[in-house]
Amino acid sequence: MLFNSIDFAIFLPIVFILYWWIANWNRRLQNALVVAASYLFYGWWDWRFLSLIVFSTIVDYSVGLALANEERLKRRKIFLWISIFFNLGFLGFFKYYNFFLENFVTAFSFFGAIIEPGSLNIILPVGISFYTFQTLSYSIDVYSRRLVPTKDLIAFSAFVSFFPQLVAGPIERATHLLPQFYDKRRFDYGKAVDGLRQMLWGLFKKIVIADNCAEYANLIFDNSANYSGSTLILGALFFTFQIYGDFSGYSDIAIGTSRLFGFDLMRNFNFPYFSRDIAEFWRRWHISLTTWFRDYLYIPLGGNRGSKWIRVRNTFIIFIVSGFWHGANWTFIAWGALNALTFYPFY
Repeated sequence: MLFNSIDFAIFLPIVFILYWWIANWNRRLQNALVVAASYLFYGWWDWRFLSLIVFSTIVDYSVGLALANEERLKRRKIFLWISIFFNLGFLGFFKYYNFFLENFVTAFSFFGAIIEPGSLNIILPVGISFYTFQTLSYSIDVYSRRLVPTKDLIAFSAFVSFFPQLVAGPIERATHLLPQFYDKRRFDYGKAVDGLRQMLWGLFKKIVIADNCAEYANLIFDNSANYSGSTLILGALFFTFQIYGDFSGYSDIAIGTSRLFGFDLMRNFNFPYFSRDIAEFWRRWHISLTTWFRDYLYIPLGGNRGSKWIRVRNTFIIFIVSGFWHGANWTFIAWGALNALTFYPFY
């Protein structure tokens, strides 16, 4: 279900009314409604992929409970690797299976070997990159003892599947969002009005800015051989506004929708095109993703501690992984490497 669809325009007020009506009863019922609404929201696209969210929820919930009752480091690592294996395993299969298969065949063809494996007609589940990172961060935080594991399966299910940010982020941390499901929510008129304003601003970015810029960007790049260099630069500018309108627009709608239900999500974009340099740009662009890679990949690798070579290596790793996260294509990997190169003055 898309935010800029009639379906969502009908879905949202119904869930909103039921949610605050149930608030007069108890918090757990409210959370159960969030889970049901989130599953309906996601299943509206393809109900078969609900099993992936349910399975990921059960795996990480169980891993959290197992870590709570285990002090031996070796077994704690085993439980953590179970979470990593299932989460990244699903993500790798659905998003990257055909990519690796095609490159495997190409590599052997280069040496004269003929391999004709059958590729699978795999449909990429919407939002799998987002909720996979969200559930994985929960297991890592519990393992690192930054978070006490929850025993409330309904609250945890609501955290994993929370529909406003399920398919496009922000990628929330359990340390921030999960505790909000424990508290009793009361309707706040000012907060709701503020949420509606942010939703409208997000819809403006998406429908008016992004969608219109996309038409011109696609027109130019689909016929790039017929245009001059100055026109191609103009197409790049249109694409620049399109990608910002898409990403930040969806984030604004998600944050605004969450405020309608009494939740606060992290800010995901902070005027990135007004940055003074590339380092500041990445602190302002898709903040939930860049901070995820910083905390769960860059810092564990050593961060900016150690020699210049270590800093260069770690920066290249996170940017190449970030590029690969965006899409299963060599162009995204090249994009990540180019961004890492632009960091040279900051090493």
